[in-house]
Amino acid sequence: MGEKLQFTELDQYLFGQGTHYDVYRKLGAHPVKQGKKEGVYFAVWAPNAQAVSVIGEFNDWNEQAAPMKKAGPIGVFETFVPGAKIGQLYKFFIVGMNGEHIYKADPYANEAELRPGTASRITDIGDYKWKDTTWMKNRQKFDETKDAMAIYEVHPGSWMKHPATEENEKGFFNYRELAVKLAQYVKDMGYTHVELMGIAEHPFDGSWGYQVTGYYAPTSRYGTPQDFKYLVDYLHRQKIGVILDWVPAHFPKDAHGLANFDGTAVYEHADPRQGEHPDWGTKIYNYGRPEVKNFLIANALFWIEECHVDGLRVDAVASMLYLDYGKNDGQWVANKYGGNQNLEAIEFFKHLNTVVLGRNHGTVMIAEESTAWPKVTGKAEDDGLGFSLKWNMGWMNDFLEYMKLDPYFRKFNHNKMTFSMTYAYSEKYVLVISHDEVVHLKKSMLEKMPGEPDDKFKNLKAAYTFMFCHPGKKLLFMGQEFAQAREWSEQRGLDWELLEDKQHKQMQDYMKALWTLYQEQPALYEMDYDPAGFEWINHMEYDKSMLTFMRKGKKRDTTLVFVCNFSDVAYPKYQMGVPYPGKYKEIFNSDAKKFGGSGVVNARVKASKKEECDERKHSIVINVAPLSVQIFSFTKNETKKAEKKAEEKTPKISKVRKTLEEKIEAERQQEEKKYEAKPSKPAKTVKAEEKQKKAEITE
Repeated sequence: MGEKLQFTELDQYLFGQGTHYDVYRKLGAHPVKQGKKEGVYFAVWAPNAQAVSVIGEFNDWNEQAAPMKKAGPIGVFETFVPGAKIGQLYKFFIVGMNGEHIYKADPYANEAELRPGTASRITDIGDYKWKDTTWMKNRQKFDETKDAMAIYEVHPGSWMKHPATEENEKGFFNYRELAVKLAQYVKDMGYTHVELMGIAEHPFDGSWGYQVTGYYAPTSRYGTPQDFKYLVDYLHRQKIGVILDWVPAHFPKDAHGLANFDGTAVYEHADPRQGEHPDWGTKIYNYGRPEVKNFLIANALFWIEECHVDGLRVDAVASMLYLDYGKNDGQWVANKYGGNQNLEAIEFFKHLNTVVLGRNHGTVMIAEESTAWPKVTGKAEDDGLGFSLKWNMGWMNDFLEYMKLDPYFRKFNHNKMTFSMTYAYSEKYVLVISHDEVVHLKKSMLEKMPGEPDDKFKNLKAAYTFMFCHPGKKLLFMGQEFAQAREWSEQRGLDWELLEDKQHKQMQDYMKALWTLYQEQPALYEMDYDPAGFEWINHMEYDKSMLTFMRKGKKRDTTLVFVCNFSDVAYPKYQMGVPYPGKYKEIFNSDAKKFGGSGVVNARVKASKKEECDERKHSIVINVAPLSVQIFSFTKNETKKAEKKAEEKTPKISKVRKTLEEKIEAERQQEEKKYEAKPSKPAKTVKAEEKQKKAEITE
């Protein structure tokens, strides 16, 4: 074996420390040339194995044909197999500590056999030629705290489907054709990012990709790793960011996966009280083992650095932070201080986020964390976990419970819509309506809404607009933007035929207009995490189910005023306080007729009057539509100084007139000198001539 292919002492040291951040370039299967022979270098970590060999199509799955040599005490086995080629299937044959025979897929494989097959496939991930240089350069300047983020959550296998065929029994789109169609749709709708579910290889479609067996392999359901890179590349060239769901919380017990990898607990804890989720039937990673941490951290870097992904949404963070998550007494082991905090997982998150974000400016790490754990988005050096953003699960639960209510009962639950602002700045939040909210008999977003069909659409528009104007970045699951009627199922595509119906098409148009407005108005995103960017005007009118507030940008003239009416009653001539004296123009109204509303709008600009209302010195009087959100822009009144400045900028026609008048005066004076010695004309005659001449020149 050539020295350059070996898992060197330095590799062993870094891997043993948990800091070999590109270990995926050594472990796994890598096509190489050794001397004059072309073949594949294989390496796998199996610390307690008696022996390991690689078996595959290149040696007829012969367990004795390609034995692997142990590289040092850390437990990595390696070998070079001449003649092995890209596209061939393989597995590792492991003789366990007690002599048991084990057949495992490669944990570091970059491609896997299409399920129900369980083998790994040799590939070369380094041969893709990227074309997203401009995006990658600009990404370094992206700041999730100040820039717009409207995320479209997508399950690639069910967003859109082909008719099923014998070759493609589920009708899946290939990554490349998905790239074109998805990019066109997302760009047209006005989203800034897509979040892709279920990209890492997984054996069961019904898990949606949350029970992973191939962490380094884009699922073969939709094509090759090169096809996946094309998807990311194409989206980037259309100026769309890509976020992946990432699952470091647990892994399944499938025989070919990570569980009991060499006959012992390698990736998981040996003690089932620490190493298993009783409710989920899955294994829990041993975050205290350096090589396991290295496997996960290097995997995050693989997706971001090798595949150019722009961020990871980390699944089930709460289950990692709490040792007793989903467990009863006797099913968990306390930490060394007697508490239920997983100290090793806490250190893992700090390490993970510091490295990933430190090496890749402009990327994001998003936590799906459902508890009140402090400082999830706090800096690691300040005892935080170091995430960029956190899903706001509390807001989502309160918001949906409120919107499900008949409008009459909302006044008794007013606090569900105001409570989120008491903690809105404790973390950097993303407001989410994800796939979890539209499955398992929870109904689609449209069907959650109360009332007759027309009322459901009005409620849903008002709901989305409130989400849109509340502080925090935004995420909406696919199909909900055109009011998908059925619950989501991974087994079928979205009901795109609904767009032939006027109301569903109006909903889609409405969301497109909403996201366009979002990106046009800095007040809606640039101060999401600054308390100075939000201010209530009146949040106490529970009897009307009304909320009025403002969002501010860095510049005063970007201020927006919002009027939210969650009752089904219109309020004509409604007086409300405004932040500044000036003019207020309605720029958006969920009740507009073009979106299927009743058309209660404010066509004229509203000038504020010095009449106190809502404890403010100035106010306006507007028409408030039922079940609606109305948005007003602000323009300040011109001051005397501004008026004087305007006068100084004399219109061109005035300057011409002034020049002509000066010319007339000069000619008049010359005439006077010319006829000084002559008898003068009567004054009336001179004045009449001057008036006539002036009129002629002016014309």
